[in-house]
Amino acid sequence: MTARLLVVHHTPSPHLQAMFEAVVSGATDPEIEGVEVVRRAALAVSATDFLDADGYLLGTPANLGYISGALKHAFDCAYYQILDSTRGRPFGLYLHGNEGTEGAENAIDRITAGLGWTKAADYVIASDKPDKAALEACWELGASVAAGLMG
Repeated sequence: MTARLLVVHHTPSPHLQAMFEAVVSGATDPEIEGVEVVRRAALAVSATDFLDADGYLLGTPANLGYISGALKHAFDCAYYQILDSTRGRPFGLYLHGNEGTEGAENAIDRITAGLGWTKAADYVIASDKPDKAALEACWELGASVAAGLMG
C-alpha cells in the first residue's frame, strides 16, 4: 500500500521556492519507497487532499509574525472537515521569515494541536537567503517525514 505525503505550501518568493524544492527533493529521494508525494498550493488544497494524506509538510512565510494568509485560509476551509479524521498524523514545517517567526511557529503549534497532529521533526526556519545548511535541513525534513510513512 502506498502512503501519501501532502506538501501544502505558500511559495511567494525565491527563498521559499528554494526551501520548497529542497523539501520535495528529500521527500522524493529514491531510497524512500512506497510514499507518493503530492504538492498543493495553500490556496488550492482541499479538505479531501488532507483526508487522503497520511502525513503533511507545511511551508509558509512568516508575514508580520504570523503564517501566511494562504496557509491560514487552507486550514480555515478544511479544519472541521478534517478534525476527527486526521488525528495522530505526522507533520513537519518549514518557514521563512526575515523578522520574528515566533508567532508563525505558535500558530502552527496551536492549529496542529487542535487537529491532534504529531510533530514528526524539528521545524526548519530560515531568514534572508537560505544558506546551504538551511537547504540541507529542508532536505532532511522532507526525507524524514516521508521515511516515517514508509510501510
